[in-house]
Amino acid sequence: MDFSEFSLHEDLLKGIAAAGYVTCTPVQEQVLKTSLSGDDLYVQSQTGTGKTAAYLVPTIQELIANPENSGKKALILVPTRELAVQVEEEAKNLVSATKLSAFSFYGGVGYSKQVEALQKGVDFIIGTPGRIIDLKKGGQLDLSAVAFLVIDEADRMFDMGFYPDLREILKFIPNPESRQTMLFSATLNTYVKNLAWEYTRDAKEITIEAENITVDEIDQELIHVSSDKKLPLLLGILGKENPASVLIFCNTKRGAEVLGKRLKLNGYQSEFLIGDMQQSKRLEVMNRFKEGKVSMLVATDVAARGIDVDDLAMVVNYDLPIEPENYVHRIGRTARAGKSGKAYTFCSEKDVYDLPAIERYIDKKIPAIVCADDMLSEDKSKGVYIKLDSYGYDERDEYHSGKGERHSKGSRRRDEKSSRRKFDRPQKRSDSRRSDFRSENRGAKKSFEAEQNLEGLSFEERMAVYKKKYAGNSVSEQSANFAKRGRAEGKDFSKKKNRKNSVSNSAKPKSNASRKGGVSRKADVRKEKKTLENTGFFARLKKFFGGKGK
Repeated sequence: MDFSEFSLHEDLLKGIAAAGYVTCTPVQEQVLKTSLSGDDLYVQSQTGTGKTAAYLVPTIQELIANPENSGKKALILVPTRELAVQVEEEAKNLVSATKLSAFSFYGGVGYSKQVEALQKGVDFIIGTPGRIIDLKKGGQLDLSAVAFLVIDEADRMFDMGFYPDLREILKFIPNPESRQTMLFSATLNTYVKNLAWEYTRDAKEITIEAENITVDEIDQELIHVSSDKKLPLLLGILGKENPASVLIFCNTKRGAEVLGKRLKLNGYQSEFLIGDMQQSKRLEVMNRFKEGKVSMLVATDVAARGIDVDDLAMVVNYDLPIEPENYVHRIGRTARAGKSGKAYTFCSEKDVYDLPAIERYIDKKIPAIVCADDMLSEDKSKGVYIKLDSYGYDERDEYHSGKGERHSKGSRRRDEKSSRRKFDRPQKRSDSRRSDFRSENRGAKKSFEAEQNLEGLSFEERMAVYKKKYAGNSVSEQSANFAKRGRAEGKDFSKKKNRKNSVSNSAKPKSNASRKGGVSRKADVRKEKKTLENTGFFARLKKFFGGKGK
């Protein structure tokens, strides 16, 4: 069905033609049919189905066609800055022949331009929850005239912890009876439906199946590869296929930055995009990629939200996504508006356990092969020290698996100090011996526990298992091995410990209760505690289980 078949305002039709729209996508057709009657909606639709125009077109139609909506505003809430910018650009195209205006509001940049836009008047307020709240509480933003509310990517809002912010914003705008509300989400989970039931008027549900995006138009290929060969495999694919544009996904900010810099060292025009970058830098990188000045972009899921590139040739899942929905979001970027695309997914030994959930979600087995040596290319960055920017850590490893943690700035500083201690300060030999000894025994303990079904045992049964393991010859053997290693280096730690204990005990004054012939329970407890503190771990464990010895 074409847009011209709807009774839309002629100025809006001019904007639709300027944006290059002719035929409605399924979500656009169904939303237009339902929303033009004034009904509230919650819509399940994947990225790349044209959902942005689906809610912009009917909202523009209502603002310019109905005199009663004069002076009313539309509030569009999105989870990321990149998506806010993308929605703003599309809105400006669609209202180009009208007197309406649109502007985006997000954090990471100054307030001056945003406040200036509000003072001039904005009909489409497009923003992230945090900045919208800041402007409202600062007195620069008035939401009392909002007659249309759109919450885009509602499921992502919940994933990113924006639910409290959404509830806060909904207190500032007119009640559901005085506005039209539309929620869009890739998945209509319980949280999204609860939000719809609480803040809408008998919302109609629209579900757009994602079969065409995830199955038919995309040539998917899964490659089983070890973690240390992922980069050579990527270089082999890029060298063989030479794609005009490729979007590479990593699970962590650190992994994305490391991979982006290693690709540059291998001669590729690549950039990376992560959440910690300054907004001006993020927009610069994204625009260069959209304009084709950079053919290769490495990004995390959150940072890649809002990246809409025409004719994207290839998507590579360098790290297998943990959430099945993210697999659909990622590969769907290379099959916009029914076009075909290529999607490679690397599956290493570290993330193979996430694969079954993805295949159940898309209801299809992804065609898979095993990486062969002839698929690899030489990594020119191998062994090269990669210094990260202020966004993350120094990369000391030759490769990074991409399965690390996301860190706050405070933990980053602590990790940098720890890193300096680990790599720059030589360890004392005695500390190394003790550390190795503890590591060996810790590993033995873990291995032993893995062989036992301890979770199903009672406390007494578990203690019996430990006693059998540690109270026998193994304790004396391990202690003897430690002492033997010490004597081999010319030192006897047991004598040092005994001499220290004897000095400590002889120097310790007797308590008043002891001198008077009395009995002091507190003194005995302190003495026993002190004795245990100066006793080795296995000796204490042996004493606890009633073994022989001190």
